[in-house]
Amino acid sequence: MGIHVGGSRRPSEDAAAFRVVDPATGNLITLVADGSAADARSAVDAAAAAFPGWAGTAPRARSEVLHQAFELMLAEIDELAALIAWENGKSLSDARAEVRYAAEFFRWFAEEAVRPDGAYGVSPAGGSRTVVTSRPVGVAALVTPWNFPAAMATRKIGPALAAGCTVVLKPAAETPLTALAVARILDQAGAPAGVVNVVPTSRPADVVTTWLEDPRVRKLSFTGSTGVGKHLLAQAADRVVNSSMELGGNAPFVVAADADIEAAVAGAMIAKFRNGGQACTAANRFYVHEAVHDVFVAAFGAAVEALAVGPGLDAGTAVGPMISDRAVRTITGLVDDALAAGATVAHRSAAPADAGHFYPPTVLVDVPADAPLLREEIFGPVAPVVTWRDEDELLRQVNDTEHGLAAYVFSGDLRWALKLAERIDAGMVGVNRGVVSDPAAPFGGVRESGLGREGAREGIRAFCETQYFSVDWAD
Repeated sequence: MGIHVGGSRRPSEDAAAFRVVDPATGNLITLVADGSAADARSAVDAAAAAFPGWAGTAPRARSEVLHQAFELMLAEIDELAALIAWENGKSLSDARAEVRYAAEFFRWFAEEAVRPDGAYGVSPAGGSRTVVTSRPVGVAALVTPWNFPAAMATRKIGPALAAGCTVVLKPAAETPLTALAVARILDQAGAPAGVVNVVPTSRPADVVTTWLEDPRVRKLSFTGSTGVGKHLLAQAADRVVNSSMELGGNAPFVVAADADIEAAVAGAMIAKFRNGGQACTAANRFYVHEAVHDVFVAAFGAAVEALAVGPGLDAGTAVGPMISDRAVRTITGLVDDALAAGATVAHRSAAPADAGHFYPPTVLVDVPADAPLLREEIFGPVAPVVTWRDEDELLRQVNDTEHGLAAYVFSGDLRWALKLAERIDAGMVGVNRGVVSDPAAPFGGVRESGLGREGAREGIRAFCETQYFSVDWAD
């Protein structure tokens, strides 16, 4: 598999390649060209050369490319889902849902492409007219994670192309094949050569630093860990590069005394175990009112114990492997620390033990309030449950984190739930539902969970700059 630059595939400049492995078995899937700093520069060369033509393309024509990409993705849903399940490890049902979600970003931004922002007004003094418009920011550098290899790519590529930007994309080294498949689909949809360029690499610092140091790159959009995001922001500051950051999370999941327990359990299963808990929006901490704690834990635990864990490509699998052995060790360490501090395993499913990077879905109770498990992003299928009684103390614990991406509230009293949601420091709150992601909604967080928003109208604005004309109107 080669680097995708200027509409064609080729080896890396130094002929290096890296391994992509199946996390369910550890077996080699394929070798992929390992992009270097030279390849990164070539990608910017192609994107910069294509930018004037693409920026000058009529919005309707850009829209049609994205519409066609949407149709092509859905036509290939089974093949793309299998590819995602293979290199990422998530179950086929999760992978199919991701492909549908990813394709929706192309459809949403195809429709937004033909609705540009603008304004016309009279100056207060009356002697001039103000015309406000927007234009594409330029070449955009996109950096995406491994947990949603299709959706994180389309959530960035869609608005960038709709705005008139060209892009250079660095996918995660664990899951480059999906990104290359998305680039192929965009080529087939009619994106001109150089508009979309993909540089897989095991040397991310070389590639991304090259992009951030290149004066032709005017936008950085990153999804990943808070630590890496801070480092990239510091680099971007040197040239004042327009930056969007979608970083880590530590989502609380609140269950009130009057909650519909069946609905809360259904929401918890989605919020916690989608992609095996490897999501920035995953429910990380469960706060359950003491009046319903036991009944919730019993019902939730029964559902968790019923989860089928295995290779993502196997029929019937609900939870696949973790992305790496390192991820398993990190999860194990957090759980072991909590158990040593007094937590108890209340429920746990079975998981393969002979191969692959598996961790059994687990429910913990009696978790100490100061356990690292409650303060760090678990990024795995572990649900620590804490009992609450007092609302003010609940809010103190819920907001006692540097993150603020997502949160979930389940209650039979919608007014109470909304009032609580307004007091939670999070960019997104799911009220009586376990999903907050939607292409039509502004996705993003507060505090150290990021800067800016993706999706909705805000998504295309992130790739635009405002310009205004002051027109003389004197008699």
